[in-house]
Amino acid sequence: MPEHPTVSDRLAVVPQYLLPQQPLTHLAGRFAAWRGGRATTAAIRAFVRRYGVNMTEAAEPDPEAYVTFNDFFTRALRPGVRPLAATELICPVDGAISQFGTIAGDQIVQAKGHTYSTAALLGGDTELARAFDHGGFATLYLSPRDYHRIHMPCDGRLLRMTHVPGALFSVNPTTARGVPGLFARNERVVCVFEGAIGTWVMVLVGATIVGSMATVWHGVVNPPRPGSLRRWDYADRTVSLAQGEEMGRFLLGSTVVLLMPRRAGHELCFDTTWTPGGALRMGQAMAAYRRV
Repeated sequence: MPEHPTVSDRLAVVPQYLLPQQPLTHLAGRFAAWRGGRATTAAIRAFVRRYGVNMTEAAEPDPEAYVTFNDFFTRALRPGVRPLAATELICPVDGAISQFGTIAGDQIVQAKGHTYSTAALLGGDTELARAFDHGGFATLYLSPRDYHRIHMPCDGRLLRMTHVPGALFSVNPTTARGVPGLFARNERVVCVFEGAIGTWVMVLVGATIVGSMATVWHGVVNPPRPGSLRRWDYADRTVSLAQGEEMGRFLLGSTVVLLMPRRAGHELCFDTTWTPGGALRMGQAMAAYRRV
């Protein structure tokens, strides 16, 4: 049985309930898009020093080459620095493992003492949620220092996308331990795909000062933030992406939640090196279905 959150975990997140999350995020978005010349370059250099960003992996390693902070934050990598493992499901991002494993009925583990439902994560879509009963999940946290483009864990054809409005709590490990239902409370973009493994979902979860989230087929999804569900249906269009291909990006860091279906006669086996808190690189082996 998971342990309950500590008093210190709960106290650590109290200020986030008091912060004006939307205005802060709006201001951060404006700053990130600002063409500030030397001021922008100085901010990028300070960020690189503060978080230890490895610019040697970037396609453009010179901070002066980035016109805006967003350009820097969504920087491309040099070809070949993220080779793709020969496996069914690869890690879609650089970051750290928050949680992973089997969905207990419809309950996903968020952190010690916290679970939330697949239906809540998916914006109330109970029919879609049922497809993941007893399936698998992986929650992957992107810190400020990480590469912030998101790639396909396997081949997939896009069926639909939903923007779910919500709060903008931080998604760091302390907040995950202290805020119940965090990933089902925060603003998020739900992307539904079909492929060889069946129907699967990638959820891009927003956070405090995450100015926006974007996909390669739509562009920037948010803003706007109208406060109501927005849905796009792609079933009659062909948006197909190959394993390892870019599917989206965060403008400032956040979290990706993957939902994978239960398959009759198969067991979803995660890579044996995986452990909560472990570091990840895009393209590393994540999981594969094995016959049982």
